[in-house]
Amino acid sequence: MRSLWKFLFAALTLLAMLGGGALWWLDHPAELRGGPLDLSIEPGTNAQGVAAVVAAAGAPFHPTLLHAWFRLSGKDRQIRAGSYELETGVTPRTLLLMLIQGNEKLEALTFVEGWTFRQMRQTMRKLANLRQDSALLSDAQVMERLGRSGQHPEGRFFPDTYTYAKGSSDLAVLSRALRAMDHRLEVAWAQRSPQTPLTSPEQALILASIIEKETGLPSDRGLVAAVFNNRLLKGMPLQTDPTVIYGLGERFDGNLRKADLQNDTPWNTYTRSGLPPTPIAMPGAASLLAAVRPSASKALYFVARGDGSSVFSHTLEEHNRAVNKYQRKS
Repeated sequence: MRSLWKFLFAALTLLAMLGGGALWWLDHPAELRGGPLDLSIEPGTNAQGVAAVVAAAGAPFHPTLLHAWFRLSGKDRQIRAGSYELETGVTPRTLLLMLIQGNEKLEALTFVEGWTFRQMRQTMRKLANLRQDSALLSDAQVMERLGRSGQHPEGRFFPDTYTYAKGSSDLAVLSRALRAMDHRLEVAWAQRSPQTPLTSPEQALILASIIEKETGLPSDRGLVAAVFNNRLLKGMPLQTDPTVIYGLGERFDGNLRKADLQNDTPWNTYTRSGLPPTPIAMPGAASLLAAVRPSASKALYFVARGDGSSVFSHTLEEHNRAVNKYQRKS
């Protein structure tokens, strides 16, 4: 009997110690050595996933213990998606309170369809509340930090408005835009037409970037895509000015000359057949889908009217008449 009482006493003592340890852990402030942490919880992430995201962001909380706390609190289903900033002193208890109350400290940054990576970086540098971790990095180094070593950055980021916490890293915002483009491209590629001449999502991304730069009116986008798809099917050069301008880079002064069209670069689609080696800008969702599912048309040419819209032609003779009317005014 005495042995049973000793066992019960020992068990109760252990439970008390465990309970005390749990209470200590719940209210123990964390030290974030690298400064505030940017935490992004995507919609649909469950409690276990949230715990993993917190740990991956650099917070010194074991994901298994954090998940157990979320579950035991009974508030795990109340956690809200969003962007958060974790500061030194945060505890598991205050962290959960922040996540269920949606206490976000948000700024907003918009990447616009048709922007180049250079324009994106210039825009981010102007934001005082965005930590400039990439400021001294080359484009190649930025991609390496994002886990895409050797990949060209152009067109890899989805144009959208991104919210972020004050003091968040510009690399964290770029990472979200990068993942968003991966997803959008995957969705578009899954909807590709059986007749598409494109053989990979990479080619779809490149063509979509050209469509983005060539589309003046959204209602023309499918026909612009049809022209380029038809040219690829026939083995005709794309002959699109935005690719030439991209290849000129900072040498372009705003005036595209005949000599520029003859100046051979990897992106000059007048001197080289097929698609250029990389995208030339950020395409939006509509251009991604148009690249793989163009309008049903056999048009091979188009020319701008001057009001944002274009005239589409099936033959060179029709096209020349349109050029004379709308470009040469003859």
